[in-house]
Amino acid sequence: MADPINFTDLQVFRAVVEEGGIIKAARKLHRVPSNVTKRIKQLESSMGVTLFHRDRQRLHLSPTGELLRGYADRLVQLSEEARTAVSGANPRGLLKLGALESTAASRLPGLLAAFHLQYPDVRLELTTGTNDFLVQAVAGRQLDAAFIAEPPARILAHIPVFRERLAVISSPDHPPIKRPQDIKSDSLIAFPDGCAYRRVLQRWLGHDVFSTKRMLELGSYHAIIACVASGTGIALVPESVLDTMPQTPVRIHPLPKTLADMRTPLVWRDGEISPPVLALRTVVASFKKAARR
Repeated sequence: MADPINFTDLQVFRAVVEEGGIIKAARKLHRVPSNVTKRIKQLESSMGVTLFHRDRQRLHLSPTGELLRGYADRLVQLSEEARTAVSGANPRGLLKLGALESTAASRLPGLLAAFHLQYPDVRLELTTGTNDFLVQAVAGRQLDAAFIAEPPARILAHIPVFRERLAVISSPDHPPIKRPQDIKSDSLIAFPDGCAYRRVLQRWLGHDVFSTKRMLELGSYHAIIACVASGTGIALVPESVLDTMPQTPVRIHPLPKTLADMRTPLVWRDGEISPPVLALRTVVASFKKAARR
């Protein structure tokens, strides 16, 4: 049975990687260089691997060292988060948050303003993308949490947040659209593959009809709605986005309720909630409570 990894050795290893050498790491850790060297050798011995290639006075990470670096970063971060959580200190650090573009534009401004006011020591970095991109980014630890459009896979925990109603939009002079046959020769305007709302449009039209339609893929609701208004084609969008653009001349065509009603969940990695994500959940809960009044 392999020896357990010493957490202090991991911290020393991480410092050597970050500082680029033994001497600078020793200075940062307030240790003598020989102690840092000993710690690195202990870690290599306990794991039975070589973490650095030594070239005279320089150290280069081995492939195994590169692999361990990612785990060391996560373990040290979790240690710091645990200390913050149990100490009752205000959350701080970076919160990498993802959101659908529609959610970012129509739902998040007030919520993020409240979050910034309540937790000023948390720096928030927002990334927008499709549903599938955001799910993969949270699962792969590129994002801490995200607002998506569909219930997530089991690896992610979630709470439902915003109610969305989807509708088909067309140019103002388009005849009423009550069923898929009514779009006839219209082109479809949508986000690229990975968009949950695009999948709703596909379910409504049917796979065979959807696959035969001309498709214009765009990455912005402003661009999609502008193209629809000009008569380029039809699109499916959340009505909350249309509320942010009241002057845009489009015609709204309701979808069947079973397809139109969706709930935006906030997702994070199950069992790995950090203090900034917990703080975000607190703000989300207060917004939901206020919305029910």
